[in-house]
Amino acid sequence: MQTQILKPDESSLSAAKKIIEEGGLVAFPTETVYGLGANAFDGEAVKKIYEVKGRPQDNPLIVHVHKDYDISRIVCDIPDYAKKLAEKYLPGPLTMVFKSKGTVSPVVSCGLDTVGIRVPSHPDAQKFLKTVDLPIAAPSANVSKHVSPVTAEHVYADLNGKIPLILDGGKCTGGIESTVLDCTGNIPCVLRSGLVTREMIAEVAGDCGVFIPKAGEKVRSPGMKYKHYSPNCRTMLFSFAERQKAFEEYKKQRGEGVDAYLMCDGDVAREFNPEFMLFLGNNEDEIAANLYDKLREGEKVATLIIAVAPEKQDGVMTGVMNRLSKACGG
Repeated sequence: MQTQILKPDESSLSAAKKIIEEGGLVAFPTETVYGLGANAFDGEAVKKIYEVKGRPQDNPLIVHVHKDYDISRIVCDIPDYAKKLAEKYLPGPLTMVFKSKGTVSPVVSCGLDTVGIRVPSHPDAQKFLKTVDLPIAAPSANVSKHVSPVTAEHVYADLNGKIPLILDGGKCTGGIESTVLDCTGNIPCVLRSGLVTREMIAEVAGDCGVFIPKAGEKVRSPGMKYKHYSPNCRTMLFSFAERQKAFEEYKKQRGEGVDAYLMCDGDVAREFNPEFMLFLGNNEDEIAANLYDKLREGEKVATLIIAVAPEKQDGVMTGVMNRLSKACGG
């Protein structure tokens, strides 16, 4: 199969629509990461996502729709707080989980009676979703457990020859995946942290919980169970308090001939000024936007990435630390 990378225009969007309607897969940009999309009504098409990615069969997918799509076609029991959150934060990096009407394929939700709905804000995602006018099941457009893609080139590196089309919408600006919020209870509950923080949700909804999984419990959201976001090289992760130790390890490894790079934010960079560095940025928005790009860059130039966690750990950094821990903590 030949994989094309095309800018979203009338011709490429028409081609994307045809591929989706015929049960194929299309990679498309969102504000967070690139998604690998299939018609959520077509179980055989959705199965191809799992096959192409090598994704575990019990890891549910999120359904993407355009901003004018009537989600009551596919979900029920939408609480008032969810309507307020949608008005405030959608389109945007927030996935809301509702009771499913059973109209989307059960393959999407891995047999659960719920489904996650997302309305991405990226203009090219909206064009694609408007053109196909179908709910699109889509995880990140990469090989399972690898670093999530934030450019069309990242998608091509993982999926060349496996899918027919990548819509190139440039580099994603948000960086980490959407917040996943369970909206089936009396108050919303964060299943996966992201750019829309628990505090932002509570400000609108009045309260917000955080889900703590129990041993043996079925996965309710992507990103909850399996190792994710991992570069194809060795990694180490140090806390901000251990930054001196991290720098000493970096110097030791370089002295032994290892292509070690220090991945860090501006505070650590200014303190130690390492020659070989993967610079994440100076604030939480920059760090979130750059994390996956720098992990991808690191696996090209380094045999060892030594990551130092930022000092700030709350807000958006909750989601960043979730990804950083899964990428480098093992």
